[in-house]
Amino acid sequence: MSIAHKEERGSFESADSGLKRNLSLTQLLLLGVSAQIGSGWLFGVLAAAGVAGPAAILSWIIASVLVFLIALTYLELGAMLPRSGAIVRYTFLSHGAFSGWIIGWAYWLSVVSIPPIEAEATLTYLGGRFPETGFLTTVDGVQLLSWPNGIVSGFILMALFFVLNFFGARFLAESNRWVTLWKIALPTATFIFLFFILNGSNFTSYGGFAPLGVPPIFHAIATTGIIFSLLGFRQALDYGGEVRNPQRNVPLATLGSIAIPAVIYTLLQVAFIGAINWQDMGLQGGQWDKLVSGGWADGPLFHALDSANIAALAALGTFLLVDAAISPLATGWVYLGTGARTGYGLGVHRNVPRKFTVSNRFGIPWLALAVSAVVGCVFFVPAPSWYQLVGFISSAAVLTYIMGGVGLPVLRKTAAGLDRPFRLRAFRFWSPVSFLAAVLILYWSGFSTLTNVFTATFIGLPFFTAYFAWKSGWIRPLPSGLISVVFFVVWIWTAAASGWVLTGTSGASPNAWPFAVYYVVFCLLVLAFCAAVWLFSNAEGRKHVNATWWLIWLLLASLLVGYLGVYGPLDKPVFMFPWGMGVELLVGVVTYIWAVHSGFETAEVRDIVASAAESGADPEPAGAA
Repeated sequence: MSIAHKEERGSFESADSGLKRNLSLTQLLLLGVSAQIGSGWLFGVLAAAGVAGPAAILSWIIASVLVFLIALTYLELGAMLPRSGAIVRYTFLSHGAFSGWIIGWAYWLSVVSIPPIEAEATLTYLGGRFPETGFLTTVDGVQLLSWPNGIVSGFILMALFFVLNFFGARFLAESNRWVTLWKIALPTATFIFLFFILNGSNFTSYGGFAPLGVPPIFHAIATTGIIFSLLGFRQALDYGGEVRNPQRNVPLATLGSIAIPAVIYTLLQVAFIGAINWQDMGLQGGQWDKLVSGGWADGPLFHALDSANIAALAALGTFLLVDAAISPLATGWVYLGTGARTGYGLGVHRNVPRKFTVSNRFGIPWLALAVSAVVGCVFFVPAPSWYQLVGFISSAAVLTYIMGGVGLPVLRKTAAGLDRPFRLRAFRFWSPVSFLAAVLILYWSGFSTLTNVFTATFIGLPFFTAYFAWKSGWIRPLPSGLISVVFFVVWIWTAAASGWVLTGTSGASPNAWPFAVYYVVFCLLVLAFCAAVWLFSNAEGRKHVNATWWLIWLLLASLLVGYLGVYGPLDKPVFMFPWGMGVELLVGVVTYIWAVHSGFETAEVRDIVASAAESGADPEPAGAA
């Protein structure tokens, strides 16, 4: 083997050597649970009830099942290839650098936006209870962080998250252990106490159990913080390169971090709906769609306890205010660490400079951590409310989870020789089910959310050509620069001028382009960019672009189906419920077949398999099912 090849292999296979494997199963499990019991339990139950009414209980149950299905494929991948920043790195291994960058960029956007939303949740709860702090201001009936008190306080909390992560994963996990136990105990005590004041009429008297119909039950899953609250199982994967005995501990921690929060959140939703006091909210009975603008929006569970006028519940409400600081902050500092490891994963595959993989003496990729913290602070500038931002984060995250379903069957072929301590049986059935579960959640996000998420996702395309494509020798510097600059400028102009981006749930601004014009321009720009990269690339670059067309198709087709369906802006949707779901599933089936066919044996996979063979790993037979 040549020295050059050994060095190339080292860039892929030895990249995790700087990260220390010192996390236990318990610490990994608590990281996952802590990531899920954050601001979601403080605000999600009100947001979900505001969209689906009492049927929000079903939303939590359905979402928990879907998240379990999505996680199934990652159980095998996480045990087979435990890597820090795992979620983004599996895409590189199965479908190459171009797909890996798109998914990695979307995932990074989702994780770096979570610490500021958690900080915002803390400041919203405390600012609502103590208005003299000046943390909040009201704009169009919605409470936002104020300048300077609220936003500057958010910057300070982000700095705290940075410090807690800087001193290593073990320090983070140890400090997180007792906080997580608190975060489990207090929500449990809250739903138990609220059951004592449960009003059964809230479940049936105001329009019935599903007063807003069946479609909102699914819409609530993607837009109200439900999926946002349940996707923390990824911590077990993103910290997988730093855990002892990852082959056993990663799957166990993944399953546990789904089950525990799912039970807690479902019972909290039941208890909250039963505890609603319409008069205390300043609303008429049954105004479910007004909950987010009602008197409890700044602290739903605190107000539910306080309105009972029972001393014991009021005392618990005091602890709840304390938890309003602890739970979101603990989630925020865990997710900032996830953002650092995502940047680390992108650095391993050279999509960003290799300096992002350099660790400090505590084993933390410090530059990736610093960049994640700084970019996270940008999300304070628009100062959206928790309720407005959570849908974007959820959908961006779900977009990345489609890769487990298509990555597993590809890696079964291209990495058949790797040891699989956990082997998913009947993967040919569960892989498409996992993929379609994520695709459905994307559809339920609604057109306005998808527009913002896909716009933010594709804005990362020129960074790929500006750095990776020419750095890897795919494209010469001049065409690489021209493609990047032209697309970036035109894309930003289109987003600003079209009137379809950042418009809330209305779909479009009053002077927006006709949808047909906007959609055609949107598609042409993306397709032209990809075609230009293919045209100017060498054979290696074209192979990676060819392995990405399925992903482009999925996003563009889903945007159109979202517009035409019941979660779009049309007064008379073309695809009524449940036909829109059927069309999206059809898009998903076509995409799944295309994606599995497009996967190929990447250089990274060849090096990993060769390294495993040299180290004496017991390879599986190539034809194993």
